Amino acid sequence: MIAAVGDLARLLPNRRDYAELGSSWRRDILAGVTVGVVALPLALAFGISSGVGAAAGLITAVVAGLVAAVFGGSHVQVSGPTGAMAVVLAPVVAQFGLASVALVTVLAGILVLAAGLTGLGRAVTFIPWPVIEGFTLGIAAIIFLQQIPAALGQGIPAGSRTLSAAWAAVSHIEWASAAKTLGVVGVVAVSMVILPRLHRGIPESLTAVVVVTLAVAAFGISVASIGELPSRLPTPVLPHADGAAMRTLVGAALAIAALAAIESLLSARVAATMAPTGPYDPDRELVGQGLASVASGAFGGMPATGAIARTAVNVRSGARTRVSAIVHSLVLLAVVYLATGPVSAIPLSALAGVLMVTSFRMISAGTVRKILRSTRSDALTFILTAAITVCFDLVEAVEIGIVVAAFFALRAVARRSSVVREDLPDVYRPGDEQIALLRLDGAMFFGVAERISSAIVDADHPHTSVVIIRMSQLGMLDATGAHTLAQICTELEARGITVIIKGVRDEHMDLLTNVGVFETLRHENHLLDSLDEAIRHARTHVARQPH
Repeated sequence: MIAAVGDLARLLPNRRDYAELGSSWRRDILAGVTVGVVALPLALAFGISSGVGAAAGLITAVVAGLVAAVFGGSHVQVSGPTGAMAVVLAPVVAQFGLASVALVTVLAGILVLAAGLTGLGRAVTFIPWPVIEGFTLGIAAIIFLQQIPAALGQGIPAGSRTLSAAWAAVSHIEWASAAKTLGVVGVVAVSMVILPRLHRGIPESLTAVVVVTLAVAAFGISVASIGELPSRLPTPVLPHADGAAMRTLVGAALAIAALAAIESLLSARVAATMAPTGPYDPDRELVGQGLASVASGAFGGMPATGAIARTAVNVRSGARTRVSAIVHSLVLLAVVYLATGPVSAIPLSALAGVLMVTSFRMISAGTVRKILRSTRSDALTFILTAAITVCFDLVEAVEIGIVVAAFFALRAVARRSSVVREDLPDVYRPGDEQIALLRLDGAMFFGVAERISSAIVDADHPHTSVVIIRMSQLGMLDATGAHTLAQICTELEARGITVIIKGVRDEHMDLLTNVGVFETLRHENHLLDSLDEAIRHARTHVARQPH
């Protein structure tokens, strides 16, 4: 009971979260303002990209960003709408409509919260690096492709997939409108590339958007804009959930929850390596992100996750406590109440330009080269995960990538496993040719069974009456391997071949006992610790054989 209370207390906000605030509050406030400025165009763009609208993206950044900052497991994580979430939410909006967003957001938040409370946060450490990078590459490609219709001055047909919508936009381009929007995209892209080279402190995305918005207004260029935004936060209302809606949306909520958990934990892990604020708590991070999505859904927002790009800006700006992420949300809240008029005039193509540049920045050419030059299996896992992400489904891409990586890992371990037939160390005695001395190395998998059988009886050893299995060099043994060993012993004994097991390690003893390996032996004296003793015992069995 006391341990359970202690675990729950670990997942709640506490004073230690702000231990460094006395010395870092100025840097935290400045970092929060900086991130808020950077997050504004991204929040608007990801809201539009997901199909729920710019207002929902802005609300998500305010509400979810604040809740995750207070309850999350990282001191410097910044949360809000992200490109990956926009990609996975878009088909949900197309299939179930805008009315489903609030319910699916709350459901996904509850699932992420439950994952944190049950201790599943550390599971992300099992996702291989090539899968993570392949997923990131695929997300970047989708974000870029999603912006092509807006960059060409076209709308996206409801329910269309990203690749087909991009291809349709290129195939049916109308240069009269496309020239204007492409010009806006070009100015934004060039500005975002050049401005950081002039001064790193310039918020390039916001500056670029402001410049093109003013230019469009000044020259009277006719391009589509964001449109009306709310001038205050809506009243929070939990969505109505009937049984039919729950059953329909639970699959989508599971996919969104899985993505939210994976992306948030990956972002928090990256932040922990960048900032000198100590490690993050993965379970508490999931609790915070789950609560953030529930709150976002109640206010009419979209699911939220930890945002790697904004978190990196936060760390580089000197953030040390959660105050910076809280200030980031307050800056965006001020925009809602004070500046929705000017923000509503931003051209959609300007936000498309921001996201196109952002998609390229998500990709590290050096990382891609390292993976492609590592091993063929890792390169294949990376390419396959990226391709499935673009062509099919994000969560399926991670799942399939993990399965493929696990297959290659098991194959590598199995290849390092070996069954070696050794010569007896003593001086030859008549009958020794009937004794097979086998040494198991590495790991005991189901694939080793065939090797053991072929090593016992081969062309050089046609007559074997006793088998000594040496297990002192066996590193890894699981239930499948132990069961396989039991089957081998049973088969050999049924063929009249005596099995002696030598050198079982202490960590394997309980497993072999529980699976019944020792029960298959002819006699309890056939489980020995010494090789000399095993050979002597084997020779007594050979001596009893009829000649």
